[in-house]
Amino acid sequence: MKFSKFLTLALAGVMAFYIAGCGSGATETKSGGNALSGTITASGSSALLPLAKDAANDFKAKYADVSITLNGGGSGTGLKQVSEGSVNIGNSDVAAETKLSKEKAAELVDHKVAVVTIAPVVNKKIGDVVQSLTKQQLQDIFTGKVTNWKDVGGPDLKIMLVTRPATSGTRALFAEYALDKQAEATNKSLETDDSGTLIQTIADNEGAIGYVSLSYLVNNDKVATVSIDGVAPTLENTYNGKYSVWGYEHMYTKGNPNEAIKAFIDFIMSDEYGQKLEKQGYGVTSKMKVSR
Repeated sequence: MKFSKFLTLALAGVMAFYIAGCGSGATETKSGGNALSGTITASGSSALLPLAKDAANDFKAKYADVSITLNGGGSGTGLKQVSEGSVNIGNSDVAAETKLSKEKAAELVDHKVAVVTIAPVVNKKIGDVVQSLTKQQLQDIFTGKVTNWKDVGGPDLKIMLVTRPATSGTRALFAEYALDKQAEATNKSLETDDSGTLIQTIADNEGAIGYVSLSYLVNNDKVATVSIDGVAPTLENTYNGKYSVWGYEHMYTKGNPNEAIKAFIDFIMSDEYGQKLEKQGYGVTSKMKVSR
């Protein structure tokens, strides 16, 4: 009997130790942050897409059980889809109320994850001659008042506009801060919100001009940037307020995000990932010396 009682107590002690050990291991896994799982879908801004893709790759390396699907389509599309609930995140270069009704915009939560700088870009042969335009010249070109490069210091060559659709947040930013809200002339035959396609089209056509975010110009020498009033479109000039064609990159959620979505957005805005923002051509919001 004594032996049996001793054996029972010993087994109970082993079980208690085992349970305690399992509980400790589970807590470590959770606190280590690797237990996160879920599905994240996002669409919208083509200017924000490269950043979102890069961040998703890094985030997936930490949280392999989170599935992330990203698409472009323009800021208007992203805002419409997040408002309708067909995606979790609507990526946008502009504030929601510029693309949605006041009521629908009020349902969304704004997360300003970065700063985007929009640069005028031209074919490199034009760029060799026309390195800067006044703001008025730029406006005259994009509103269709000036149609030949010779009128702004370039060769006798017809200007070819490569434009963006009405849903484009990049177009909205450019229209507001470069064109002073004047209506941009459209070229339906050369209209795209795919920034890669836009750059290639300009590279292939000597008289072409368009605009693109700096993120698409990192390690890309196919086209030439154009200064505005002698001020180059750089992050430094954006930070100090000298270059005015910029905006915030927004990630909108419908209401407060769930755990996985919040973790992804927080990761993009973290100091850890912030070191990679500038390398990709985006600005860090905390470095801005001006605001809007």
